[in-house]
Amino acid sequence: MAITGLLRFWHTYKNLSRIRDVVNVFLRHGFGQVIERLNLHRVIPLRKRLKVFARNRREEKHTVAERLRMAFSELGPSFIKLAQVLSTRPDLITIEYADEFKKLQDDVPSFSPDKAREIIELELGLKISEVFSQFDSNPIAAASIAQVHNAVLQTGEEVIVKVQRPDIREMIETDIAILSSIARLMLKYIPESKFFNPIGLVDEFAKTVRKELDFVAEAKNAQRFKNNFKDNTDIHIPFIYKDYLTARVLVMERVRGIRIDDLEGIKALGIDSKQLARKGVNAYFKMIFEDGYFHADPHPGNLFVMDDGKIGLMDFGIVGWLAPDVVDNIAGAFLAILNRNFDKLVDLYIDMGIASEEMDREKLRKDLRYDLVVLMSPLYDAAISEINFPEYLEASTHMMMKHGLTVPSELLLMNRTFLIVDNLGRELDPDFNLIVAAEPYAAKLVKRRLSPQRFIERTEESLAEIGELLVDTPRQINKLLRKTMRDEIRIKIEHIGLDNLIKDIDRSSNRMAFSVVVAALIIGSSMLVQSDLGGTVLGFPLVGGIGFLTAFLLGIWLLISIIRSGRM
Repeated sequence: MAITGLLRFWHTYKNLSRIRDVVNVFLRHGFGQVIERLNLHRVIPLRKRLKVFARNRREEKHTVAERLRMAFSELGPSFIKLAQVLSTRPDLITIEYADEFKKLQDDVPSFSPDKAREIIELELGLKISEVFSQFDSNPIAAASIAQVHNAVLQTGEEVIVKVQRPDIREMIETDIAILSSIARLMLKYIPESKFFNPIGLVDEFAKTVRKELDFVAEAKNAQRFKNNFKDNTDIHIPFIYKDYLTARVLVMERVRGIRIDDLEGIKALGIDSKQLARKGVNAYFKMIFEDGYFHADPHPGNLFVMDDGKIGLMDFGIVGWLAPDVVDNIAGAFLAILNRNFDKLVDLYIDMGIASEEMDREKLRKDLRYDLVVLMSPLYDAAISEINFPEYLEASTHMMMKHGLTVPSELLLMNRTFLIVDNLGRELDPDFNLIVAAEPYAAKLVKRRLSPQRFIERTEESLAEIGELLVDTPRQINKLLRKTMRDEIRIKIEHIGLDNLIKDIDRSSNRMAFSVVVAALIIGSSMLVQSDLGGTVLGFPLVGGIGFLTAFLLGIWLLISIIRSGRM
């Protein structure tokens, strides 16, 4: 325990400077009240705390979401990445915050070429000249995690070299530790934050950003995509040079081409943009509905049109996984919509969206069914080409948020990918419709779900679960009975928000008592001055003067306390 406490103290001390930076930035953007509720105001000097009230007033011209986005931008790579992760979770942070966080991009300056060369040589254990016959010192792209250089291998192949930023891993790990501490403080001091699960969000962010920091994992992702598309003549996945691969350096085949949103360039190559849209969309439907494994960052900078009409994919740091049961639920949703089976659709929505134990399931089913009928009914009176898929996707997400369902992160990542792909499809082909393109894949999904083979698989899974339940239930009942006999059963009651109420009442009563003492000192000192008791010094009553001075200092202290809280 002593060693654990010492380590915790050391990490806290080591991170103190960064904690102060984080707190100061949030103070500058008007979050003084939140800082105080989390008891983080103690890490900064008193003179800075006194400015909180003025800052809160000055920042009122921006919304809270805008101020939070500006604070994250100022705090650097870790917080920018966190905002990007949060932007995919509108079900937890609301649409307003998600839309604001979408504005944050990895717009950071490059680091020095000498430092890039130093990292490459250190990681590969070879001189630059031993690996590359040419190495372009000017990076072609720079982001918060890494930057990219063009190069030519000694064997003549044109490549790109992805180099991780110096000390970025340590910086991000420090920020993850700080964010984890803030998340725990939020649960302790702001119980209402439990709704959006701050610890879970930080864990999700940590998992995502650590994957991006590991270039070996990114190389494995690229290899898996290459295997999945080995028989596809429309998609090109670049080759990874494993001899020059480490956690911080990635050497990859250079894809020659133009960005997929460069319509003039595509026209100049003589490539049919409508056919190009179909190729790209079909590739993503294959990834999602057939492979259950998809490239989750399909922005135009990661998709290139090659001279031969192929689409080259780049950057495999962010990928999405869909478990077979999730794909099965998606197929079931298609089938339920086709059959207008809204009760089944409600069940699937509840299965796909996590409903808390506190929810009234019957009321949820009734309300959700009504909203689904309102949302889906117009679909049956419209031609399939008239349906705007992104609008229905977003409306569906809003509906789940309205009913307090937490959408699994992989589904939100899939939704985000669909929206980006739909936007690219419309840019390339004004007549493009995602539902029309999805129809054959939806039919395959439904057919596979209804196949005898799938029925047998699901029966086997259900029988295995029943077997486990039959074996485990007697043991669990026996354990429960033993605890009951030993009087070890405990009921935990959690009062949400009660701690804050007690804290506010305690603070208010202390201020009132303080004010009474100050008032008593002023009245008592006035009486002493009038009675001339206690003698004088330089013509001023000694005891009365001390009383007035004490009252003045206590009054200033009380005023500082009120200003610091941000509530007048």
